[in-house]
Amino acid sequence: MGQVVHTLPEGKEVAGVTSLADEVYVLRGKKRDQVEVYDVINYRLQRRLTVPNTRALTDITSCEHYRCVYFADHADDCIHRLAVQGAFTRWAVNDEPAGISVNAAHNVLVTCRYVRKIKEFSSHGYLLRELTLPDDVINPWQAIQTRNGEFIVCHGAPSDAVHRVCKISADGRHVIKSHGGQPGSNIGQYWVSGFLTVDNNECVFLVDVGNRRVTLLSPTLDFIRQVVSPDDLKGNPEKLCLDIHGRRLYATDNFTKQSCPLSGRVVVFSV
Repeated sequence: MGQVVHTLPEGKEVAGVTSLADEVYVLRGKKRDQVEVYDVINYRLQRRLTVPNTRALTDITSCEHYRCVYFADHADDCIHRLAVQGAFTRWAVNDEPAGISVNAAHNVLVTCRYVRKIKEFSSHGYLLRELTLPDDVINPWQAIQTRNGEFIVCHGAPSDAVHRVCKISADGRHVIKSHGGQPGSNIGQYWVSGFLTVDNNECVFLVDVGNRRVTLLSPTLDFIRQVVSPDDLKGNPEKLCLDIHGRRLYATDNFTKQSCPLSGRVVVFSV
């Protein structure tokens, strides 16, 4: 099990979390001051940032190579880019983005849930390619690319018959291996397999939203152990960020009532 080492302050619901240059970026569901930046040593608030010209930011990721942070805006179908120096830019996705990640080539992978596509963009927004996922990958939330070019994709909305994580071929056409299936609460089952992250050994940390836990899988998607349990959380997890060097897992923890978001926080685990 992961050990809770800190909790960031409770406030507006958290839409995502990432780390860059010894800082943690927390994205909240607000119109202004959406981004809170904390140091990774004492977790003290350093500053707040407002992403200009946004409507609904729903995910965040970062790139150490280009030293920038990316935001997915699902209302305007675009990606916002923040350079560490402070300059904001944006580009169109032309489909509603769900999850975003950065691959080994330092490009941005945008998962477009409703059209079942992965779109790969350069750091400055040039579309490099787009892949259509297999027909049985319904409602994909996020894709992460492995070092050999394959993709790890989590999928399944509450009303879907299948909730799982898949390893998909580099061309996006074939499911190579999967973990999960019919929704449930047993080991090997999920109730909305939400977002994910991988470590430097390509083990997979996968959020199980409805069961309020995070599961660790091997690179071949075999069950290893549960790393976050419902006892560690007050609400529901959804987004993850792994600081590989510091061995810290950041998990969003949001509280809802009748599906309406009330508040949220980030829980920090040692893993």
